[in-house]
Amino acid sequence: MAETEEPTIPFKNLSSREYQGHKKKVHSVAWNCTGTKLASGSVDQTARVWHIEPHGHGKAKDIELKGHTDSVDQLCWDPKHADLIATASGDKTVRLWDARSGKCAQLAELSGENINITYKPDGTHIAVGNRDDELTILDVRKFKPIHKRKFNYEVNEIAWSTTSEIFFLTTGNGTVEVLAYPSLKPVDTLMAHTAGCYCIAIDPLGRYFAVGSADSLVSLWDISEMLCVKTFPKLESPVRTISFNHTGEYLASASEDLFIDISNVQTGRTVHQIPCRAAMNSVEWNPKSNLLAYAGDDKNKYQTDEGVFRIFGFKSAT
Repeated sequence: MAETEEPTIPFKNLSSREYQGHKKKVHSVAWNCTGTKLASGSVDQTARVWHIEPHGHGKAKDIELKGHTDSVDQLCWDPKHADLIATASGDKTVRLWDARSGKCAQLAELSGENINITYKPDGTHIAVGNRDDELTILDVRKFKPIHKRKFNYEVNEIAWSTTSEIFFLTTGNGTVEVLAYPSLKPVDTLMAHTAGCYCIAIDPLGRYFAVGSADSLVSLWDISEMLCVKTFPKLESPVRTISFNHTGEYLASASEDLFIDISNVQTGRTVHQIPCRAAMNSVEWNPKSNLLAYAGDDKNKYQTDEGVFRIFGFKSAT
């Protein structure tokens, strides 16, 4: 697709770098709160933490977080602590790690295969979703469950609003369930898409949230009105992952299409597309700068997992 708008960031002069370390495909990438470290979670049962130098050209140093006995499906950093990271795995555990030492500091045994994890913005609670559509809220200090709720619909992704007063669930019915927090009482059901809603991202400025769906659309919602204000019809297959940049100006979305779309949130227009070699599993913008990490199902010429992720946004060597 031809570019339709001149962005304020010179995207076409920027390039991607590849980071290799995992033995199998990378499911999840996430930045810490200062934007200095990136964590990757993989089917190889490990997470890795990478120290990313925005201008450095040396090999990225990484530390391995070992202990899970199944795939590390998702991970998230403590929003208030740049060296604490939580991982969710199919082995039914959630682990909290110190990214400096690589040691597991806390472990919670839960009831199912964990696929989703997110921190409350103040860092006091962690929400975990499993394959059985069960939500567990952990108190971070004690690392023990304080709420459990099983839903009678398919729960795909979970998120807190920036104020923490609202808790969102995206569902297989094409709805977004809006719950009050901490009561988890239902407040609203948003009929968002004609097919399952897979992913959700919260605008860092707290104005909007975006939802990616199996209908290949991304919808943008006004958080105060709970109304859809725009749709982004850029992708052609189910939207697997979305992320707002740190200023809330741009939204990245990806799917099984072989590109990542970056659109202007206000105009809805595409400003850049990053070519990919495989379906994407995770895209996430750095919280301080316009670096976008992304990971997918990349395979080498022998059709085995490459175990790589990439970061887009480095100035190309001229």
